[in-house]
Amino acid sequence: MSLKSIIQEMRSRSRRVVQDGSTAEVGDGLAQSCWVHMPQELLREVLIRIESSENAWPPRKSVVACAGVCRSWRRITKEIVKTPEVSGTLTFPISVKQPGPRDLLLHCFIKRNRSAQTYCLYLSLTSALADDGKFLLAARKCRRATCTDYIISLHADDMSKASGTFIGKLRSNFLGTKFTIVDGQPPHAGAKISRSRSSRLVGLKQVSPRVPAGNYPVAHISYELNVLGSRGPRRMHCVMDAIPASAIEPGGVAPIQTEFSSSRIDFLPSMRFSWSKSNEPNHTDDQSSGSSSNQKDGLLVLRNKAPRWHEQLQCWCLNFHGRVTIASVKNFQLVASPENGPAGPEHEKIILQFGKVGKDIFTMDYRYPISAFQAFAICLSSFDTKIACE
Repeated sequence: MSLKSIIQEMRSRSRRVVQDGSTAEVGDGLAQSCWVHMPQELLREVLIRIESSENAWPPRKSVVACAGVCRSWRRITKEIVKTPEVSGTLTFPISVKQPGPRDLLLHCFIKRNRSAQTYCLYLSLTSALADDGKFLLAARKCRRATCTDYIISLHADDMSKASGTFIGKLRSNFLGTKFTIVDGQPPHAGAKISRSRSSRLVGLKQVSPRVPAGNYPVAHISYELNVLGSRGPRRMHCVMDAIPASAIEPGGVAPIQTEFSSSRIDFLPSMRFSWSKSNEPNHTDDQSSGSSSNQKDGLLVLRNKAPRWHEQLQCWCLNFHGRVTIASVKNFQLVASPENGPAGPEHEKIILQFGKVGKDIFTMDYRYPISAFQAFAICLSSFDTKIACE
């Protein structure tokens, strides 16, 4: 049988598992797959070739299909597939919580639905500013009396905080000048939970087990007040609570989440994957904890890159290298701020850029050491109204 026909059958099996939604079938039924007895050496060679030949979506669906065949295929696929930091690709759901590639900006875009107050993040599949894209995350805006919440989910049709697809949120203050990014699970070993009403409810027996396990602050964003009333670009300041400042240096390490908690992706049982430590470059057990390195080296601080005033156009300008086409106060580029020492070449690299390309379409490009989830949440803060800052 040809490799093409094998992949087609694997995709068919993977779709049946996703539609059925039965964890037992993933663990037991697929274990009886006719492919389970393939010699391990031959299986590994086949999976390596599939992984190396499919470096972008949509053909990368074959890699996911391979992991859904049976236990042995899933185990070997997890060993072969690298994290986004190394591969520059987003393959499984956990990829959105892991740092992006070191050597390039990963191109994404956000679509806004004004009437529904929702925002969807897609991975760009082509060089176009906005194509069909691969869906990554969704967020829903919830206005409250004293703040605004953006609930972030793995599923566009299920954005409840009590859902198993909830992965985090963004919360603003009353003025919309300060924001906190909250992760629904620990970003690293030793992370401290935030005391809030939702986290206190988790301990009650009557609460559903699908309620998120806790609130873990991973970043704080602030916008400077425009006290003089002069028009100009917004000024952002982001403190990444879960990332040490040394992460941007050569050989620097940022904490990596390797798996979701069991309740997070029950709706996609065949995609419940994690990576082994062997796939994480230069990671040791003491480095992965994150908390000690944060205390020693300080936290990573991001600031918006200062634009220049264009005399002929009479506006503030930033070079987005063709990724932004419409002027907007929401547009920004973030670089590392040299809070703990002199500025170096690593402080000139753009870590996150966001800009308008259509009425409700915005590009979002990010790189190591932040994840797609963190980048998406930072960009969501730019959508919020900031009367005091403009």
